[in-house]
Amino acid sequence: MTRTRFRRFCLAAAVAASTAAAAGSAAAATLEAVTDPSFVPFEMLDQQSGEMVGFDMDILAEIAKRGGFDYNLRTMDFNGIIPAIQTGNANVAIAGITITEEREQIVDFSDPYYDSGLRILVPQNSDVDELSDLQGKKIGTKIGSTSFDYLKQELGDGADITPYPGSADMYMALMSGSVDAVFYDAPNVGYFAKTKGGDRVKTAGPLYEGQQYGIAFNEGSEWVDDANEALASMREDGTYAKIYEKWFGEAPPAQK
Repeated sequence: MTRTRFRRFCLAAAVAASTAAAAGSAAAATLEAVTDPSFVPFEMLDQQSGEMVGFDMDILAEIAKRGGFDYNLRTMDFNGIIPAIQTGNANVAIAGITITEEREQIVDFSDPYYDSGLRILVPQNSDVDELSDLQGKKIGTKIGSTSFDYLKQELGDGADITPYPGSADMYMALMSGSVDAVFYDAPNVGYFAKTKGGDRVKTAGPLYEGQQYGIAFNEGSEWVDDANEALASMREDGTYAKIYEKWFGEAPPAQK
């Protein structure tokens, strides 16, 4: 091998090694992920395994696999999640987070991955039929949630609104009679009514304020496009539908 050919060989090898190293670095990227510990059935602690499970957990795992990143997951109260992303203390959050204009000013969202809304939950013997019936009553909801903002906007000082740190807290307050109703995200309210609520509670009224959940990233995050591509491919190949059916017992509604 001549000296010139040897130099070319070394240069090519160096370029190949650099490219491989860069690819390996991208594949090995580890994001700090956060979620809410008690938003059933989106995220909840499996008592047997000690791991977080749920619809959101399966969605995040699949997106990470297709998007080419790993993640460390930790839990925190819902009202701390957006600030954690905003300040860079976390890189990605999935916790049934409603996409709002206010939140979009401080974090970047993926495309919507779940259509939701807000719903009333009351004791079986309650005569509440709609939101206006909650005037003058005690209502439990969740700190930092869009349901709290909606109640303040619609009822103002006409109701005694108590924000709780976790969904389990507000449901316990309802079951014990400390509040007259709970107003919160429809899928979580419906799940509680069908499971732990048993025959003691019921949902009331229509679905309020149609909402969409998104995955939150730091502003300017390079992973938003990868997450969107992963979500699109999951819908196309049926993976999204399988995850949805696993946790909600039915096929997802057709996309509009």
